[in-house]
Amino acid sequence: MRRVAKLSAACIATAALAMTATACGSTSSENDSASSSSSSDGAKGGVKIGLAYDVGGRGDRSFNDSAARGADKAEKEFSGSLKELTAKSSDTEADREQRLTDLADAGYNPIVAVGFSYATSVDKVAAKYPKVSFGLIDAVATAKNVDSITFTEEQGSYLAGVAAALKTKKDHVGFIGGVDTPLIKKFEAGYVQGVKDTNPKVKVEVQYLTRGSDFSGFASPDKGKEAASGQLDKGADVIYSAAGSSGNGAIEAVSGVKGAWAIGVDSDQYNIQGLSKYKESILTSMVKNVDVGVYDFVKSVHDGTPLTGNQIYSLAKGGVGLATSGGFIDDIQTQLDEAKKKIVDGTITVKTTV
Repeated sequence: MRRVAKLSAACIATAALAMTATACGSTSSENDSASSSSSSDGAKGGVKIGLAYDVGGRGDRSFNDSAARGADKAEKEFSGSLKELTAKSSDTEADREQRLTDLADAGYNPIVAVGFSYATSVDKVAAKYPKVSFGLIDAVATAKNVDSITFTEEQGSYLAGVAAALKTKKDHVGFIGGVDTPLIKKFEAGYVQGVKDTNPKVKVEVQYLTRGSDFSGFASPDKGKEAASGQLDKGADVIYSAAGSSGNGAIEAVSGVKGAWAIGVDSDQYNIQGLSKYKESILTSMVKNVDVGVYDFVKSVHDGTPLTGNQIYSLAKGGVGLATSGGFIDDIQTQLDEAKKKIVDGTITVKTTV
């Protein structure tokens, strides 16, 4: 979910920001970074975007990187500045609240919270800063000044399941979830349904890296690699990971097995530079256009009409889908298009729970 963090040209926006960023760096965030446009217009009055990443932050080559792309586009287009703070897997609710508060106190508006773990903290902090627009990805907030940006992950994952069922040569595929949460269960549910609707004989291995409040499952490539290796040993030859940067480890494991395929997530991982040496093993990626949601939100704030409520980015609206980079699913595109049509027209209802 990320790319390499940019260095900031203006990370000392105010003395207060410098102080709070330092505090966060030692207690509640890691790999904190700031970036800003070199445009003088941005410094004088361009939109000031605050981005609070989930664990892994920019450079995860998946989820967070997708959010970063949307913020980068908005920063450039609107002559803005961008401040980025990153969560740690050991974060408490107080840490998340402080991170958002620091951004608000420093004058950032809008502020985007990347990930469902911020749901409670966004509602609390947004209520204290009614003139600041907040964006929340992957959860629905109740505060009036929040734009909830959600996706039908189950629909895109269904298509990933169809692709896996059509490509497996062993009638055996796998799913790796980063953390056992309702959100990641949507990925699993859609994937399993897509596999079984396509070929009921295909076995699906399912494994979660962590559970409960342990979010390290989203940022542990070693755990992803170990889990994928185990599934490959059991006979799976197509593995779909919804696990943040942990999925990078799974892709690495799959690349070492001839004839096996990995299915990426959130970003088009075939085209991620840091994964280029494994790209010939990346069948497709279930792309979740977080960048579009972030950009749309920032643009609305820049235009003076901030989005609020729940913006749902569905398969029909292009919010999710399968990447075609590499051409590895060209031979099954007809079947995938048929499945997509059935989901969009309501012939197929994709489950959100297993």
